[in-house]
Amino acid sequence: MVDMQLVFLGTSSAVPTADRGLSSIALMRGAELLLFDAGEGMQRNFIKAGLGMNRKMKIFITHMHADHCVGLLGLLQTMGLQGREKSIDIYGEPRLEEFLRENMRIINFRLTFDIIVRKIEKGGLVVREKDYQVSCCETLHSVPSFAYCLEEFDRPGAFNVTVAKRLGIPEGDLYSKLQRGQNIVYGGETIKPSHIVGPPRKGRKIGISGDTRPTDELAGFFKECDVLVFESTYSQDKQEKAIENGHSTAAEAATIAKKAEVNKLLLTHFSARYDETSPLVKEASAIHYNVEAAEDLKVVKISYRPEP
Repeated sequence: MVDMQLVFLGTSSAVPTADRGLSSIALMRGAELLLFDAGEGMQRNFIKAGLGMNRKMKIFITHMHADHCVGLLGLLQTMGLQGREKSIDIYGEPRLEEFLRENMRIINFRLTFDIIVRKIEKGGLVVREKDYQVSCCETLHSVPSFAYCLEEFDRPGAFNVTVAKRLGIPEGDLYSKLQRGQNIVYGGETIKPSHIVGPPRKGRKIGISGDTRPTDELAGFFKECDVLVFESTYSQDKQEKAIENGHSTAAEAATIAKKAEVNKLLLTHFSARYDETSPLVKEASAIHYNVEAAEDLKVVKISYRPEP
């Protein structure tokens, strides 16, 4: 079992406030860190959160607006100054590579590690690892923009040691074969994994919206997420402004979460006009049963689904 948690490094939209930095979310999965967006100055909360500058890391940028990508420069430079050695893959739309290359040239700073920019031009699979994958979906914003979804692959079913011992199967290689779904022969009999290993157990699914208007495509993309982080820039009385600026209201975020049958909705990306987020949570809670507001340095642990 792999521990997983979200750490919010910035929850404000466009303009930082005294209590909120600009957009950035860290998803810690075991020893690996997946960072989604890097608003200006986010490395300060990165350091405060104790995330570690030299761990295995991937960075995903939703779109090329300053409050979501300018902080990359400071973060990378800070990592270099602290002697980072591990390379980093950075994913985003094609202009991201030019943005990094030209700014690093003009500012004239060099890194102690390699960065590999992976260009995303359309929705689909972004990265596939041994036990999880990250996909993206185009969103409806004022510039090309993507939402992301991390989905763990199913884990093997629970191994019933009591049954295995009753059959006299010795621990070791035969146990491993059964857990991998292979038949074994023991005592002259063929033993199938289904005799001892339960059905596969669902992995966890986490969605991150970036900036967007609500769309049916996103509702499908986020289907049955354990946790969905969705932008909630405005309250419903500012819907016209949300439409004009390519953002969502708290009620719209909750409607998407309800359509997608999401377990938990976390609101973020709040307009600086809201000193308190409780009215936005109240608005969303009238539509979806499990809603929380993110705040800077808030940690949300993501558990495995209960076994049936």
